[in-house]
Amino acid sequence: MRHLNTPENHRRYIKKFTGLHLLAIVCVMASCAPKSSDKNYVSDVYQTSQAGDNLKLVTSDAIKTSTDIKKVTLELHPEEEFQKYYGFGASFTESSAWNLATIPVESRKNVLTKLFSPTEGAGFTLTRTHINSSDYSNNHYTYIEEGDEDLSTFSIHEDMKGFTGDENDQVRGIELVEPSYDIIPMILEASSIPGADFKIIASPWSPPSWMKAGETAKMTNGSLLPEYYSLWAEYMSKYVSAYKEQGIDIWGMTPQNEPLHAHDAHWDSNGFTPEQGRDFLRDHLGPQLVKDGHLNLDDLESGLRVLIYDHNKSTMNDYVAKTYEDPEASKYAWGTAFHWYTNSELKENNWYAEELAELQKNWPNKAMIHTESSIDIDENDPIGQYWRESPDYAGVFVPFETYANDIITDLNHGTQGYIEWCSILSHKGQPNPYDNFNSAPVLINPVTDEVIYTPLYYLLSHFSKFIRPDARRIALTGENVNGLIYTAAKNPDGSIAVVVYNNKEEPFDVSLTIETETYTTQIAPRAMQTIHLKGHKEK
Repeated sequence: MRHLNTPENHRRYIKKFTGLHLLAIVCVMASCAPKSSDKNYVSDVYQTSQAGDNLKLVTSDAIKTSTDIKKVTLELHPEEEFQKYYGFGASFTESSAWNLATIPVESRKNVLTKLFSPTEGAGFTLTRTHINSSDYSNNHYTYIEEGDEDLSTFSIHEDMKGFTGDENDQVRGIELVEPSYDIIPMILEASSIPGADFKIIASPWSPPSWMKAGETAKMTNGSLLPEYYSLWAEYMSKYVSAYKEQGIDIWGMTPQNEPLHAHDAHWDSNGFTPEQGRDFLRDHLGPQLVKDGHLNLDDLESGLRVLIYDHNKSTMNDYVAKTYEDPEASKYAWGTAFHWYTNSELKENNWYAEELAELQKNWPNKAMIHTESSIDIDENDPIGQYWRESPDYAGVFVPFETYANDIITDLNHGTQGYIEWCSILSHKGQPNPYDNFNSAPVLINPVTDEVIYTPLYYLLSHFSKFIRPDARRIALTGENVNGLIYTAAKNPDGSIAVVVYNNKEEPFDVSLTIETETYTTQIAPRAMQTIHLKGHKEK
């Protein structure tokens, strides 16, 4: 999967790119410099900043240079390629579908366009959804009747039946414009947006309660009983087949969301130790997916991709080793999925750059996908909270800074895709019957129909809109500057995207050199820029 990221190249560049500190930054583009006919590229610079820019196209008229501003120089090496990218985006959840069901049809279509159109919006290309209910469903549900050990009642009708408005106290009394809307209609409508092209990873939060032992509440904590391993594997394979019958291809699957939550979760969960996860994949799920034609052992890239773990990256290496060191289990595993929690520990642990480097070094032929991140919502300040220290169940941190550093560090250490949790929630972070209220790229007031695009929407757009599927990370070198981080990628069409984040309270003048050409720009304080170099002319 990362054939060009050889151990030699890895050792050579891990030092260069490790952590945040290899950061030196950013920017540069052609819109900021006069365009001339002898340039091999034309460039546009897009900026999102604390000052209020939201993916704003920065023109040369907006750039003011000064001898007092620190100069930073960077050099692109497009011939030095690393991992391939699969995409960036956010997730389809029942809560997201419910919020879309509360607004007028044209507004709903506009939201989906802003999320999935590569020209009119963010162009999300990698997404996730839940098998059975999750912590962002209106209530607990499964796809079979209790005690059905032959799966004769299996049906995904729950994901397409719509809403009654009586699911829980948070939704009760709110008018639904289209009660028949649901997860499957949402995915199908999103896929109909012109230019939309996204992949879906599906994850279960919990098997039915009657298959488990040790629960603290319905579908919460506890573990799947070994005698139901085969039945649960067949259940998950049936899900893939059922979605395909509805016209939805599931691109990837994780055997369990957050398998280390067996005792302390407050929402749908199921514990799998590293050994249990290995055994379930090796002896049950893997063989079932092969039997049903979903997984191709001769080419894991050609069928359903199984990503193991799907929990915090701080402890992922010990967990995945049990599976990857077992050849019979490893042969079913395409890669590793991981999350960023707990947020407050990211900065002090250098965004877990060392753990990412270890994962890539130990298992270079396994993919790496970030599958979940989220923050608690401040419903009184849903925009400003991203730019200041905000309280969260995981601590206090600056969300925009945390996301920027986490994503860029992940990418510079081999990660091939990044997915946020819910794509859409209400302005209160609802519905969530567990009182665990998150923010999201898009927030909807289901009473007034107001739609808010948070800074997270624009931050993710800096990657998803300009780093397209099958792009490859390329080398970008320069001096280290505290507070500046960057990454670069080359798209299949030859265009290049450089994403830079300036966490300082001062601007920087940036010079970007590629081959014999130099592009210059200025990045504002507390800002992210994407420099898009396109229109390469053949010499």
